[in-house]
Amino acid sequence: MRVLHFFKTYLPDTMGGIEQVIFQLCESMHPHGVDSEVLTLSANPGSSELKVGGHRVHQAKLDLHLASTGFSFSALSRLKALAAQADIVHYHFPWPFMDMLHFAASIDKPYVVSYHSDIVRQKWLLHLYRPLMLRFLAKANRIVAASPNYLESSEVLTRFRDKVDVITYGLERASYPEPDALRLQHWAERFGPRFFLFVGVMRYYKGLHVLLDAAHGTDYPIVIVGSGPLEQELHAQAKRLGLTHLHFIGRLDEADKVTLLTLCTAMVFPSHLRSEAFGISLLEAAMFGKPMISCEIGSGTSYINLHGETGLVVPPADPIALREAMRSLWDDPQRTAEMGVRAAQRYRDFFTADRMGEQMANLYGKLLDR
Repeated sequence: MRVLHFFKTYLPDTMGGIEQVIFQLCESMHPHGVDSEVLTLSANPGSSELKVGGHRVHQAKLDLHLASTGFSFSALSRLKALAAQADIVHYHFPWPFMDMLHFAASIDKPYVVSYHSDIVRQKWLLHLYRPLMLRFLAKANRIVAASPNYLESSEVLTRFRDKVDVITYGLERASYPEPDALRLQHWAERFGPRFFLFVGVMRYYKGLHVLLDAAHGTDYPIVIVGSGPLEQELHAQAKRLGLTHLHFIGRLDEADKVTLLTLCTAMVFPSHLRSEAFGISLLEAAMFGKPMISCEIGSGTSYINLHGETGLVVPPADPIALREAMRSLWDDPQRTAEMGVRAAQRYRDFFTADRMGEQMANLYGKLLDR
């Protein structure tokens, strides 16, 4: 079975949550007889196809970027040609240009849509895009949601409930590097034996400004890994609040990130808007047996992190509640460790890449059988 995935960004150019999900999907379905390829946009596309892991990646030239939407003149012909060789096309939503290309290319293959997130911020764009979006989703053979929480809280998904399957994201622990002794020693010496960790892109919905407000008046070491459009603004806020115990360390390679995940006391994940539909960094923390602090936003974050079991869930955009949750974990190491054990078990029960790959391959098989 041949499946073509289509999304606006992908490895090796960018490494975000959806890119990680697509990678894990492609790799985990290979044992189930699924040959995956990815079509994406790139500002500097290679002259030939790339190999990422065990699957092929095709890059169309990114010509324009407007309102978080990439456009490409060459993507239409590339999509049409690659879809003709595939049994199923798997689209990754939201990306309005993708919907337009699907109809423009007259794709006649069965198609699946992974519904990664509602459109939250671009209200004006949604108003214009809504008719096309609803037509695209209505024509899809199946729509995949990443958590039952998001299915129940999304007005768009509930509209198409009869064709929605819930297949949670999964990660393969073996695909992550093992931290070496020198890295462990380096980061432990830098931040000490206990610290809170955040990993992610500094975007508007990540709630990092709330975390900084929550950190004010405390002395817990907090390590922030990542960069992004709000970086300068957050640095200025930290300086204004005098947060000398908060450390911005920018983007790291996988080995250093894994080392910090191994060493940290807990993951603090303050995303406060529904644009955070799942939280791959949160899932990585669970995989490494770390308790989590997250916000109740009606998304998959509260499917990964169960309040009082694998960590603590607080109201969104509430620095006082976030500060109290941090204090609770910091002051009770035994409870914190027990939550970490339960987080790792929940990962093994629900969020492995093998489980995700098997469920998605079964969905593809049923689709072709019909």
